[in-house]
Amino acid sequence: MFRRIGTAVVRHPVWTIVAWLIAAVAIVATAPSLPSNSDESSFLPKSYESIKAADLQEKAFPSAFTPSAIALYQRTDGGKLTAEDKQDVARITTELGNKHIDQVQKVVPGQPSKDGRYDLTLVQMDSKNAGQPKQADAAKVLRDDVKQLAKGTNLEVKLGGSAAQALDQQDSSKRGEALIGIGTFVIILVTLLIIFRAPILAILPLITIGLVSAIANGLIAYATKLFDLQANSSISSILIVVLFGVGTDYFLFLMFRYRERLRAGDEPKQAMVNAVGRVGEAIASAAGAVIIAFLALALSTLGFLKQMGPALAIAVTVTLIAGLTLIPAVVSLIGPKVFWPSKSWRREPDNARFAALGRGVQRRPALTAALSGLILLALSSGILGFHATFDLASGSMPKTKESMVVQDQMQKAYSAGAAAPTDVYLSSTDGKPLDKSVFTAYAQKLGAVDGVASARMNQLNKDGTTADFTVTLKYEASTDKAIDAVSEVRDVAHTNAPDGTKALVGGMSSIYKDIDTAVNHDYRTVFPVAAVLIMVILGLLLRSVVAPWYLIASVGLGFGATLGATVWIFQEAQGKSGLMFMLPVIMYLFVVAIGTDYNILMIARLREEAREGREPREAAGMALRHAGPTVAAAGFILAATFATMMLAGNSLLTEMGFAVSFGIAVAAFVMAMFFTPSLTALIGHAAWWPGHADRAQEGAVPDTGSIDAGPESAASGDTVAHDPAGRRS
Repeated sequence: MFRRIGTAVVRHPVWTIVAWLIAAVAIVATAPSLPSNSDESSFLPKSYESIKAADLQEKAFPSAFTPSAIALYQRTDGGKLTAEDKQDVARITTELGNKHIDQVQKVVPGQPSKDGRYDLTLVQMDSKNAGQPKQADAAKVLRDDVKQLAKGTNLEVKLGGSAAQALDQQDSSKRGEALIGIGTFVIILVTLLIIFRAPILAILPLITIGLVSAIANGLIAYATKLFDLQANSSISSILIVVLFGVGTDYFLFLMFRYRERLRAGDEPKQAMVNAVGRVGEAIASAAGAVIIAFLALALSTLGFLKQMGPALAIAVTVTLIAGLTLIPAVVSLIGPKVFWPSKSWRREPDNARFAALGRGVQRRPALTAALSGLILLALSSGILGFHATFDLASGSMPKTKESMVVQDQMQKAYSAGAAAPTDVYLSSTDGKPLDKSVFTAYAQKLGAVDGVASARMNQLNKDGTTADFTVTLKYEASTDKAIDAVSEVRDVAHTNAPDGTKALVGGMSSIYKDIDTAVNHDYRTVFPVAAVLIMVILGLLLRSVVAPWYLIASVGLGFGATLGATVWIFQEAQGKSGLMFMLPVIMYLFVVAIGTDYNILMIARLREEAREGREPREAAGMALRHAGPTVAAAGFILAATFATMMLAGNSLLTEMGFAVSFGIAVAAFVMAMFFTPSLTALIGHAAWWPGHADRAQEGAVPDTGSIDAGPESAASGDTVAHDPAGRRS
């Protein structure tokens, strides 16, 4: 099949390129804009308690005041607010409300801090648009206006709250995307120049993948709108790295094999047909593993991950199709001049270092497997110290952003949980008014929970059927202590609800608690489903039921080593309270799926060597010698491109960038080069049971078929040609 694809593309390269250009123009011109949502509650299904509580609040207390933005005032000299300062705060609050800014429903004064150094203005916005770009735009207007109104006073004012966080997250994301894009571009360009010493080859993948990126983004926007998925600004940064990193991987897989076929004496166009025929299955299988793993995210209960999975799957699918059609078409038009001005492509290198590594694996496979396995196990031990944090807003931007400064200052000036109180809604189950005499005792029981600073009856709805109890925690909403406290608040609220009533607990800590539950569900669902589907792909590729087991086990070890190393560096060395809650899921999919790429490439080459009649140990050594340079180059570029995410300046992308780049480096330089080939050499022919995919092919002939020959007359893609001098290709 892949030979047929290669033949069709090389015969009609211009039409192939034109088809891609037409598709790009049509999709980009008609695609809807990609929405973004920074409201954590929108990521959860309606079945979770925190979401039920939010729905109940909208019905029972439609006019309830929930601030979306908070203006925090303090004197420029840091002293206590004077009577004149308080008058200025009151004036600013009134004038801000009179401006009737879009999305703003109400502007009211807040409470001064106990130490007298801070005061607040609270701004309520339309709850239906929480987390949407409209409110970020409103926050920008609010921030400008409140600072303008404070001019000429002794007050310094900063705007925080969820709407301001959405604005700052948006700005941070744009800056991060720019840095990631530039870093990715430079790394790919410089690395390809070093590898091939050919400027055309260095620029070519950047141009073609740029075209692929435009098409992929358009298709993702269509899918997001069609299936009503949630989007988040962080996805754009991840997409840049996935498209350019994975796209460059497939480009390298193809170009290394194309160069190999030219060295074997193939005519240039036939060399590309043979290259696609030889490496196409490995590229398709590798991409299939990545696509399947990403699609497994559709099983997630979190809207953010549910959207990320299909988005990344679409990106990799488009990249795969480009790798098998667009890139071969462009290169076949240019021919060997693509390597200009370098002439090294004409001679086969000794690959002395990789040949030496191959001999080491061939001679001592047991020692190689044991040492590489022990390294992975030692790093994996760090998993035991893993803790999760749930504040996606602060994780998505630097601490220096204005909304983050407000959050930190409010935690110090007020009760840590005051900025995001917990609400307990007590509702009648029979439609009758609640018995008010039980309210005091119920509030006391809530207030007695460990970690609760205060609890009070706040308001009763018009029908008297739902009561709102405000519970202020001692801890900031996203901390482990707050989540543990709200879990106990739930137990007390449910257990002590009077007969004929039911209780629902809402608020940010309750949302974080439900996110924690959802993530644990994803661990139990997404992980095994992705692993099983990847094993099926490996089984189909290798025609074996044995090899997929130890291949997926090796990649699992790589995941453990990656998470363990990330815990040690960010939690132990840097003293962070935990890693972002979604990191293990994302890391698992990237490391397992993309890490499998290199295993597939290496094991496919090992099978090819075995089919030439080599014994398992020799085949493993030769596979490392010939596929090692490709794996090393691809692994370095992909790891380096993911590392550019650390330039974004926020903890989520910094942790993700380090973890995924480290995991890919482990997958390429430990698993694919040592652990997998040494295990395959040890297991021997049994690794391919029940098939005989590694057996020498009888009657195989050199792969020198003409481009005009049909697939039946061309040599099989599983044989290896020799050049006139007798060198292996």
